[in-house]
Amino acid sequence: MWNIIRLALACLLVLWLPATQAADSGWLQSPQNDHAQVRLRADTSNGDETRVLLAVELEKGWKTYWRSPGEGGIAPAITWQGNPPPATWFWPTPQRFDVAGISTQGYQQQVTLPIVLKGAVPQQLAGRLTLSTCSNVCILTDYPFKLDLTAPADPKFNHDFAQAMGQVPIASGLVDSLRAGYRNGELQISAERTAGWQQPELFFDTVAETDLGKPTVSSDGESLQARVPVSDGWGDAAPDLRGKQLRLVISDGGIAQEATLTIGGPLVLPSTAAFPLWQAVLMALAGGFILNLMPCVLPVLGMKLGSILQVEQRDRRSVRWQFLASSLGIVVSFMALALLMTLLRLSNHALGWGIQFQNPWFIGFMVLVTLLFSANLFGLFHLQLSSSLNTKLATHNGRGLSGHFWQGAFATLLATPCSAPFLGTAVAFALAAPLPVLWGMFVALGIGMSLPWLLIAAWPTLALRLPRPGRWMNGMRLVLGLLMLVSSLWLLSLMTNHIGVRPTLIVGAILLLGLLLAVWQRLGARSAGFAAASVLVVGGLALLVGSLTANQWRQPLHDNIAWQPLSEQAIVQALADNKRVFVDVTADWCVTCKANKYNVLLRDEVQKALSAEDVVALRGDWSRPSESISTFLQQRGSVAVPFNQIYGPGSPDGEVLSPLLTREAVLQALSTAKGNQ
Repeated sequence: MWNIIRLALACLLVLWLPATQAADSGWLQSPQNDHAQVRLRADTSNGDETRVLLAVELEKGWKTYWRSPGEGGIAPAITWQGNPPPATWFWPTPQRFDVAGISTQGYQQQVTLPIVLKGAVPQQLAGRLTLSTCSNVCILTDYPFKLDLTAPADPKFNHDFAQAMGQVPIASGLVDSLRAGYRNGELQISAERTAGWQQPELFFDTVAETDLGKPTVSSDGESLQARVPVSDGWGDAAPDLRGKQLRLVISDGGIAQEATLTIGGPLVLPSTAAFPLWQAVLMALAGGFILNLMPCVLPVLGMKLGSILQVEQRDRRSVRWQFLASSLGIVVSFMALALLMTLLRLSNHALGWGIQFQNPWFIGFMVLVTLLFSANLFGLFHLQLSSSLNTKLATHNGRGLSGHFWQGAFATLLATPCSAPFLGTAVAFALAAPLPVLWGMFVALGIGMSLPWLLIAAWPTLALRLPRPGRWMNGMRLVLGLLMLVSSLWLLSLMTNHIGVRPTLIVGAILLLGLLLAVWQRLGARSAGFAAASVLVVGGLALLVGSLTANQWRQPLHDNIAWQPLSEQAIVQALADNKRVFVDVTADWCVTCKANKYNVLLRDEVQKALSAEDVVALRGDWSRPSESISTFLQQRGSVAVPFNQIYGPGSPDGEVLSPLLTREAVLQALSTAKGNQ
């Protein structure tokens, strides 16, 4: 009888040992968690590597977590016994779960995680797996295990390990380019893929002392943009992520790629309410066309008409080619601006419409150019081309087309301080788009601005109806020269932000004196005296008219608003105090900003509304480069000034106003922002 018992125990031992001491833990469950089971298998046949497969199976409705769980959860972890070499985990592409406003990253139903230990390991590889599983509740479960590495591995192990590694994101091959940027409270991702995007998803590793929320992903053709809310997890201001490393996984169409990026400055991304490309092109055409109506371009248009009037023998062919040459100058100038924006983007600098006027060297160049144009209109000198170049460019009566080309280019340069309706939206779309689209949009802007010029090129009879030249042309040239001189002096006034008021006044006095001396030398003392007297008379009349009408304009044009520096924190604080916020981003070189100031913001009723106790007025000056203001504008999908936005209890997301303000629009937006107070 005793022998039979011993034989039975030996049989049980033989049957039990392979199950408990093989390189396979079998399916493990815990009495505290009947919603999950795990299994670990190992293999040592691959040189000095010990490969482990951790399989997790979950009931429907339950999930576990990725290496970076997101805003909640705990990643699977193993506490090893016996101090084996460090383990490298490989993580398949996760899924995103959003519950009650919390975004997490992980797996559901089943997942297999490959693990590799390089170096000598004990024959008995043991440890404790800690697994977090969640549904409506979360359970943290420990699974002790032991693997006998002397026992043979499962024959299917190599196949299963290769299959599991096939679910791990690749290092390259999905995206062609990938960039990361940061602005206040928002991480930005931009990616390009030649094959286009279907259903892209992004997953992020944890950044120290930072919580990354659910990304808002949008794609259009080859381009993908993502915006990720950033917080510190404690309700305080979001940390600055610039210069930090970001590890992420981007997936699409069953393929995933893992990448590590250095987070740079803010990217220019299109508004989340993106519009089709054809609508952007129409906006570019409209915005470019309206530029012709802005005061910046009027002196050049006068010069253009003057150049037509100076030709005694006018014909349809010459007029057509002259206006076509000017149109070409406009389009080529917009292409030069596109090149400038491309270089700024590639060098990670701020982008915006008219930002060249933040550079004192560019302003100085424009002062000299406008002054030369003015001197040319006053008849102080004439540009002479070489005979060979004249022959190539001649179209009629020995006159070339180069001057008309440069008139168009000059009109474009003078137009850049102006922000017309539709222009800011079109430029913002262009600067956020891929480079080919950016160039196409700037060409559309150039064509839009060229439309009036092209109209005359198509119907030269419109220009031929102008009066014949005569002695009255001398007076017209003088008027055009004065207009250009005013433009030059206005450009010179922009230098006060860079060199101060006194040096600017000294430079202005030297330029005017030099111009008078040139008039004296070229036209004689009588003409110089007449010019000086004209300046004095015009200045005196301006002062006289101003003094006689002071009672009508002095009070309305006095700024009583207590402007505060612009910042995101100031907006947040004002909204927390249940107040309204008026945002004004302006620049000294912005002609439209000046028009808004004198026609709207300095008027009595607007001054009264903005001085109310529940209104906080914030102003940002973009006359000189400012990273904070550039970030503020880009965060709102804008790249141009003026920019005006109104917040309040009734407008918590902020209402963006038209670039050309009206008193009615400002007062109505302020009333709407008040809500039901």
